[in-house]
Amino acid sequence: MPELDKANNDLIPLIQRTIDEALNQGASAAEADAGSGTGLVVTVREREVEKIEHERDKGLSVTVYMGKHKGSASTSDFTDKALKETVHAACEIARFASEDPHCGLADAEFMATDTPDLDLYHPWNISPDKAMEQALECEAIAYGVDKRINNSDGVMINTYSGTQAYGNSHGFAGGWKWSVHTIDCTMIAEEQGKMQRDGWYSKCRDANDLQSIKALAEEAARRTVSKLGARKLSTRNVPVIFEAPVASGLFSAFITAISGGSLYRRASFLLDSLGKQVFPKHLRIHEQPHLKKALGSAAFDNDGLATHARDIVKAGVIEGYVLSTYSARKLGMQPTGNAGGVHNLIIETGDQDLPGLIRKMNRGLLVTDMIGFGVNQVTGDYSRGASGFWIENGEIQYPVEEITVAGNLKDMYMNIIDIGNDVDHRGNILTGSVLIETMTIAGD
Repeated sequence: MPELDKANNDLIPLIQRTIDEALNQGASAAEADAGSGTGLVVTVREREVEKIEHERDKGLSVTVYMGKHKGSASTSDFTDKALKETVHAACEIARFASEDPHCGLADAEFMATDTPDLDLYHPWNISPDKAMEQALECEAIAYGVDKRINNSDGVMINTYSGTQAYGNSHGFAGGWKWSVHTIDCTMIAEEQGKMQRDGWYSKCRDANDLQSIKALAEEAARRTVSKLGARKLSTRNVPVIFEAPVASGLFSAFITAISGGSLYRRASFLLDSLGKQVFPKHLRIHEQPHLKKALGSAAFDNDGLATHARDIVKAGVIEGYVLSTYSARKLGMQPTGNAGGVHNLIIETGDQDLPGLIRKMNRGLLVTDMIGFGVNQVTGDYSRGASGFWIENGEIQYPVEEITVAGNLKDMYMNIIDIGNDVDHRGNILTGSVLIETMTIAGD
């Protein structure tokens, strides 16, 4: 079986043994994925250590095909005995499963041929004592920013490093090592008997790229204090800016709507939208799976298909859907290397930063926090609880809370005026703040 990156991935021999065992037990085809890793979580709250937790995880999942019958099973035991039992369980499930004409491995021609080094593995060898020290320091700095900060909802430091691999009976096997590190600070402020809670976090592959403890704590404190004195709004129709950290949800709903599962189930407000104008002409959305150190980078998808850079939206027009092998077959289309989702979805920005967008909007609502999941993927109706700031004359006037922002995603997408260049890099959807021409704000 040809291999990819075997020297850097000790799970690949396990994958190969699993595939061989599946074929020996009568499967016509098989695939397997495995992962293992270790981590550390340290949490402090109110100047005391609340939790120290060491993590050690591993798991193997195998899927077998008996013709067009499919069965899956998993285990956390990597011994030969457990492997044989897991494969046997998957084969028994397949023998009794209903026939599905669309199931099966991706075609061999689509398999990735190499695993480029995406620089995803940077283990952080921080000791529990050092993590406690940094977490306590972060909280202390946040406390010291403003006397109205009188409580803490905790500071967490989390580091995790692992290995993942995938292989199938086409002869494909590959994987990579990866790491993710997070520092998260959440504080509570009080004024005139009313409290507000907010925070900030930093997340990246390499601990050297984390925001400094001081800067992170100060931002968490600033955001918390800025919410004090929040007011309610009367119902109105106004322009709305979604700050970058919450704006990603707008595009997550878009990706769900053009994903294969939603499309073949006919459960999307963007059915048959390929080649159609959905966004304004100035908007481009593209996928860049091979960005170094990025949180969404991957050399291949969950089917073993090579990932590649591509435009999903160009000049506002949908250029391609988001398809796994299975959903592509259901739709009579070609897979796009998106089994498991998109990889580094980039929404091209304009020239304005967030203050520039606020000046451009002049009067309206800046949304900084969202509550609930009020998105109807079938109709596109959008209604979510929100809080943020009221804007007049291009400047923040006061914080607002207990409001609802509502509209329809089709209209919201077409009414995007601008994308800020304040891109949030802490996730798989890379967008700046989004200015929408008008939405309904429901309040008092």
